[in-house]
Amino acid sequence: MDTTPLTAPVPRLDLIGIVVSDMAASLAFYRRLGMEVPEGAESAPHVEVTLPGGLRFAWDTEDVVRSFDPGWTRPTGGHRIEPAFRCGSPGEVDALYGELVAAGYRGHLEPWDAVWGQRYAVVLDPDGCAVSLFADAEEAA
Repeated sequence: MDTTPLTAPVPRLDLIGIVVSDMAASLAFYRRLGMEVPEGAESAPHVEVTLPGGLRFAWDTEDVVRSFDPGWTRPTGGHRIEPAFRCGSPGEVDALYGELVAAGYRGHLEPWDAVWGQRYAVVLDPDGCAVSLFADAEEAA
């Protein structure tokens, strides 16, 4: 693989998109994580929000993706991209994970103290995409 730096202008990451099978279920999950999705968007085939700092996050239904990529099929197996949500404290990671699992979402990795200095947990969104929850570990007193 050629690792020569680009000579063209360097692009800026502007949007992270996910493909969903049930827009309403997906939006409900991400709203619980604090994403401000407009009410009534549940029936739209494409939804996007602009996050603080300008990065956009978008949802497309499987039908939308097939409209421009007829050969698209739902992925199976592991995931390759994982949104990660920063919490305010290790206790907030535990509480949010517990709240999501109690609400019926699937826990993937229960909260643990990661060797890299964070409290970490992973839940699955309605389409089975891994979503990380993390906070910096509290300093020892």
